[in-house]
Amino acid sequence: MSEIKVLVIEDHNLTRIGLRAALQTEAEIKIVGEAANATDGLQLLKTLKPDVATIDIGLPDMDGIELTRRYRQYQQESPEYTTKLLILTMQNSEEAVLAAFGAGADSYCMKDIESEKLVDAVKTTYTGSPWIDPAIADIVLRQVRQDNVNGGISTKRVTIEGLDPELEKTIENSSLTQREMEVLELIVAGCDNAEIASKLYLTVGTVKTHVRGILGKLCVADRTQAAVRALRAGLVQ
Repeated sequence: MSEIKVLVIEDHNLTRIGLRAALQTEAEIKIVGEAANATDGLQLLKTLKPDVATIDIGLPDMDGIELTRRYRQYQQESPEYTTKLLILTMQNSEEAVLAAFGAGADSYCMKDIESEKLVDAVKTTYTGSPWIDPAIADIVLRQVRQDNVNGGISTKRVTIEGLDPELEKTIENSSLTQREMEVLELIVAGCDNAEIASKLYLTVGTVKTHVRGILGKLCVADRTQAAVRALRAGLVQ
């Protein structure tokens, strides 16, 4: 993986220092800038063109959701700007989560996450895949299901984007086996490995093997991403 340029937008000094320290433990990640408010953050997004920006929701001059929305509008006019946006906050309410994705966030991460998971979130976001904190996974899955029922139109005026054509083609070409589909359906239903093993009369080790195969074929890093991607691609209803 090439160097990942990261911009940190966070108003609390100690939190910003902690984020920088956590991310700089990974050699591939380079902090190219920091901002303590949304106005400066938006300007740095335009001037530094980072690969990924971490954005706090509770910024003093403008919340992170509005910042996300404004940057996405700017991107529509200037497509050469390709920064991925990772919301990093303590807010896990349904309203905040759906508003963030509705504004155009690529990923959503809670601040109490472990350092190595934060690094993973940044790397995953950089590759173009969403990183969704397990703490808010149920909210996102419910919304994707609702969007599917409504034909892609959310009753909360929040649309979680579908798959891009290249990724959709990759998934089509890497067809899941019948057993992998059965495992995937149970993952989407919220079952853990032990529950899947019990329902399908398999060993936990065999389930883990199927899960690894599913993650590889769907081009995702964890079970939550697999569930969201399966729903978006229409593999599971």
